[in-house]
Amino acid sequence: MTDNAIHLQTRRGGRIDAVGVTYRAGGRQTLAELSLTVEPGELLAIAGGSGAGKTTLLEVLAGQRRPSAGQIRFDGLPPGACSADGVGYVPQDDIIHLEMPLRRTLRYAARLRLPAGTSADEADRVVEQTMADLDLAHRADVPVRMLSGGQRKRASIAVELLTRPRLFFLDEPTSGLDPSTSAEVMRLLRRLSDRGVTTVVTTHEPGAIEMCDRVVFLARDGHLVFVGTPAEARRHFGVTDLAQVYERLASEDTPEVWARRFAQRRVPLPTSESPAASVTPPGRRRTGAVRQWWLLTRRNVDVLLRNRLTLAILLGSPVLVTAMMATLFTRDAFDVRTAGTAPAQIVFWIAFDGFFFGLTYGLLQIVGEMAVFRRERVSGLRVGAYVLSKVATLLPVLAAVCAVLLAVLRLLGRLPDAGFGVYTLLFLTMLVEATSALALGLLASAAVSNAAQAALALPMLCFPQVLFGGAIVPVDAMAGPGRLISIVLSNRHAFEALGRHLGLDRYTASVPAMAAYRDTFTGGAGHSIGALAVLTVVLTAATVWVLARRSAPATGRSAGVRMPVDTAGRVRRDTPTQDVASSPVFAPNKL
Repeated sequence: MTDNAIHLQTRRGGRIDAVGVTYRAGGRQTLAELSLTVEPGELLAIAGGSGAGKTTLLEVLAGQRRPSAGQIRFDGLPPGACSADGVGYVPQDDIIHLEMPLRRTLRYAARLRLPAGTSADEADRVVEQTMADLDLAHRADVPVRMLSGGQRKRASIAVELLTRPRLFFLDEPTSGLDPSTSAEVMRLLRRLSDRGVTTVVTTHEPGAIEMCDRVVFLARDGHLVFVGTPAEARRHFGVTDLAQVYERLASEDTPEVWARRFAQRRVPLPTSESPAASVTPPGRRRTGAVRQWWLLTRRNVDVLLRNRLTLAILLGSPVLVTAMMATLFTRDAFDVRTAGTAPAQIVFWIAFDGFFFGLTYGLLQIVGEMAVFRRERVSGLRVGAYVLSKVATLLPVLAAVCAVLLAVLRLLGRLPDAGFGVYTLLFLTMLVEATSALALGLLASAAVSNAAQAALALPMLCFPQVLFGGAIVPVDAMAGPGRLISIVLSNRHAFEALGRHLGLDRYTASVPAMAAYRDTFTGGAGHSIGALAVLTVVLTAATVWVLARRSAPATGRSAGVRMPVDTAGRVRRDTPTQDVASSPVFAPNKL
């Protein structure tokens, strides 16, 4: 990358003010009260040992977390009053899909993030320019998974640069990179800063700190122990190498002592304050919900088709299940003379197959891309559009799987000749049940923290469907708690509906072994299908709610009181310690 490679930034960088900020979570303090300013176009490093609160401070400054007390201001306005397009945030995790080629995944990101009305040609131009500026154009058609560590980090940065942010936050952008690649990433951030982008990074590498304008050092539990240039840091801590600062903070004195020592040496410096905005800047018109849903659905299909392992699971598991069903039951299972309980067992396992397919398809859909979702959520993504795009992507697959299962079992004689109308009802019932199970899988995927937890959730969600589904023990023979549990189980309602479609009530009257299912298969299937539809809606809505909660800015809890603000959202001037311009604790942190 040449020194003049970064052309994207044309707007003046923003200023960040933090006044009296603290953060507490789970009864633990992760940020002690601190104040600082990041000037427009500055490259600032946040450094400190493990447990010092570097990421917490970064997220608070970026508006990703709400402080327990104190104020964050972007050009004089609270983070929520500023357009999300002006703030870029790159977490440690990748915020770009790994399966697709770089150009393709950036195009989806551009169409989702750029203002409504942006033409496809203009979005593509922005993507090509961004890749060129980050020296990624020659890797545009390479799957992101195949990029080197430094290239993949630049790809995540590219996603955030599509909207030309004025404020840019990166969490450990050099973590896991070799020294040469780490220096390359920092040189990129240096150029962005020189072009006017206000940039804040967390790091523990002395070499990365040396390339920044200023450094913030935190001690354990978020105590502010230094703010200044790297050269000033060496003088303050009496070291020749910034790596020695970590040793001194870990072995000498307490975090409180270090913080007091720095506070006593800070001298207010006269500076000119950047003018605060008097009104909220107009936000860009966002892409509509329907348009987002369509783009996300297309992207989901694209990702699905390119992930061979996922495709193998989606297509391979129905084949195995169908083969097992054909092997387990005989051709004469529905013969009244030899039936026994086979008709009920076949119907039950068909119902469970539909549930299993939907559940497994949904379980890994969200948890694997949570970092991507959270960033797009901050950029204006609607949660409902995101969840419904998952349903739209997988519903055709579930429909095909259900249709093939029923067709194969009928051709092999494992199901009776009941006519096209009956099989249409069987298919629709299976599809509604599979959709409700898909919604349950999406809910679990949204609630867990990683793929391992999602895998553990699979048997926990399946066992109740088997035990209380009404086949092992008919519902009317269950104990009271078991009957209550069965009410909210998709498998129970699908089992009853499928059996009624096939007229299994005639077996309960003529086959003694089926007599226990008399109440199960008597009557119409309408209320069972209605129950499946209600479960689908409720579970889908619950998924939207969980995702909205998980993607909302975290709020720290504290016994303290928030800094008072006036009706315009500015820090009130009636309390001297809360005055951004005059606070003696705050002023020394300016350049």
